[in-house]
Amino acid sequence: MTTAPELTAEPTALPTTLVRPLFERAVAGGAPSVAIYAPATGHKIGDLPQSSIADIDRAFAVARHAQRDWAKVPVAERVAILRKFHDIVLAEQDTILDIVQTETGKSRPHAFDEVADVAINSRYYAAVAPKLLAGRKPRGVLPVLTQVEVVNRPKGVVAVISPWNYPLALSASDALPALIAGNAVVARPDNQTALSALWAIDAAERAGFPRGLWQAVLGRGREIGGDVITRADYVDYTGSSATGRTIAQQAGERLIGYSLELGGKNPLLVLSDADVSKAAKVAVRACFSSAGQLCESMERIYVHEAVYDRFTAEFVGHVKNMSLGGELDYSRDMGSLTFQRQLDTVTEHVEDAVAKGATVLAGGRARPDLGPYFYEPTVLAGVREGMTVYREETFGPVVSLYKVASDEEAVEQANDTAYGLNASVFTKDLARGREIAARVNAGSVNVNDGFAAAWGSADAPSGGLGISGQGRRHGPEGLLKYIDTQTIAVQRVLPIAPLPGMSEQVWAKTMTLVFGVMKTLRQK
Repeated sequence: MTTAPELTAEPTALPTTLVRPLFERAVAGGAPSVAIYAPATGHKIGDLPQSSIADIDRAFAVARHAQRDWAKVPVAERVAILRKFHDIVLAEQDTILDIVQTETGKSRPHAFDEVADVAINSRYYAAVAPKLLAGRKPRGVLPVLTQVEVVNRPKGVVAVISPWNYPLALSASDALPALIAGNAVVARPDNQTALSALWAIDAAERAGFPRGLWQAVLGRGREIGGDVITRADYVDYTGSSATGRTIAQQAGERLIGYSLELGGKNPLLVLSDADVSKAAKVAVRACFSSAGQLCESMERIYVHEAVYDRFTAEFVGHVKNMSLGGELDYSRDMGSLTFQRQLDTVTEHVEDAVAKGATVLAGGRARPDLGPYFYEPTVLAGVREGMTVYREETFGPVVSLYKVASDEEAVEQANDTAYGLNASVFTKDLARGREIAARVNAGSVNVNDGFAAAWGSADAPSGGLGISGQGRRHGPEGLLKYIDTQTIAVQRVLPIAPLPGMSEQVWAKTMTLVFGVMKTLRQK
């Protein structure tokens, strides 16, 4: 949690009449509350209730009861509720945008990305869920005699453990497919941004989701995270690679499934034939969305030597012209960092790089005149092995430029990392772009875009390779991970065994003949 910064600018834009009822929606109060502050202003948002073990037990008990009834609701009715939720999010976006901005400090354009994400995923899963959950009737071992049906069963109660950087998108967009699949959800949002998750739960119930089906317990991960995991039937986590390893171990001990989206040190490649002006402009959003506090954002840019100087000049020019501020409107390009610890990390990475010979081309300093945790969007050149920023994820508004002599060098450098979440390639030759993209070790690669093209394509899976994660969100995979399949086989007339009076040897010869005939007839 943050502590109260010295700077206390304007009062919070969130009225008590909004904050207090949302706090009361949490299954919490059995542990001492904690104070939450707005990163952009330092002003106190409110005292957030915290959950005790008894609160967590109560949440899971209610969730299991609600889930049993919810699983009986026809998918068509579940989908109708999801469509209403979609409409509420769009209609009330001003309210949730204010909440997201106040809790995170990000600019409004970047907060709207979260609204868009939830709307896109709501619409997508409402469209595909009936087919994905319908089950199927595969061919049995003996045609006609063996009738097989595969049915889909919800996992039960899913734990969605979401981070602070995208509090609406990463709480709602992971919970919704779990709910539509027939599960209940117990969420553990980050304390700093719990209001966004609580607003989503409130909106979901107003749309028609049963009360108690989607709940939130509150507390620091190291204090209650393990208790949540020991009660869940499946775990969905977004956050650091280090914590992801711990969650994988905890889930593995219980033999339950899990999905992890973890960190990234994402590369952007500007090839020799790229549209330099377009690449420079798009790279700004790719690097500095949510002040760089985005797992998908770019921290490394590899530029072919033929266009390096042109790209650098245009990119740095755009970065220097970015406007910073915490206003709750669309007037600013970038907002604040969210925590003192993020500001400390950014400052440490930049200062370490400069001390070891790197050059600051833009930014490079904190802006306490704007708010407690503001830091200028920063571009570094001359970064090399041995500097902290070279390999470690900064998770802030810092990007390093590297000159390369060929596509091969660019790909080799891009892949020189343990991470593998997202990447980007800029080129006018789309076939070349696809070929290069296929060689980059990343779960998603965008050609002529930073991250939105892949991330926003809800019908395609999203996730990481290497230490960037396990499992996928979005696409059919993002829903099917929340179900178990059950095979029901009905054998008719004759058993799959020797007939009365038939020896095992004759049975084996008979089946051998049958298998040969089935192969000839191309039977599965």
